[in-house]
Amino acid sequence: MPDILNVLQKIKDILSEELGERKVFDKDVAEALGINQLTLATMKNRAKLPYKEILEFCAKRKISINWLLFDQFVESLQAQTDKFARVHYFRDIYASAGGGALNEEEEGEMMYLDEEIVQKLGGLGMIKHIQAINVLGDSMEPTLFSGDVVFIHKEYTNARKAGIYVVSTPAGLFIKRLHVHANGTVALVSDNEAYAPEVMQAEDVNVLGKVVGKLSTNV
Repeated sequence: MPDILNVLQKIKDILSEELGERKVFDKDVAEALGINQLTLATMKNRAKLPYKEILEFCAKRKISINWLLFDQFVESLQAQTDKFARVHYFRDIYASAGGGALNEEEEGEMMYLDEEIVQKLGGLGMIKHIQAINVLGDSMEPTLFSGDVVFIHKEYTNARKAGIYVVSTPAGLFIKRLHVHANGTVALVSDNEAYAPEVMQAEDVNVLGKVVGKLSTNV
């Protein structure tokens, strides 16, 4: 897991450069991340990163999230946009606990991805088919954790193939493994054994895409 003190120090260094090389304090970091100073202090004590806020901080400045969290080197803190690929990130959409739908009309933003992440997602040719949303809940642990950001390939919708899929149902939006049955039903299966499979009629399960990658601090 990334060292929160190291990550916060990097953010302070970035802010110091932006603010004219002055000393930067935790309150400045909290303000830059858009969170309460007390909240940041609590997360710092618990060694818990404000992951989505950091992701937005990086996206706005076109900074490599890999560099900030995992010390993977990039030539410049503010590398040119053309060194990064972009995917549509629906920051306010969560899946696995239900609620909402995923479509191009939803409010979203662009997430900048550095070369290593792009390659893990299949290369530049695949990026145009990929969107990103958040995971909510523990039903897919230990594979996916609440707060993870998952990348969904919109063209991979064949539920008969193994994998984790994002599906829209009358009950909401879910991230599950899918078992298609011959009787016209589909079982939505969690990786967490505490959750029983949910069986639905096939016509009620709209496969939006397959999970092809994730960003997570649970490493």
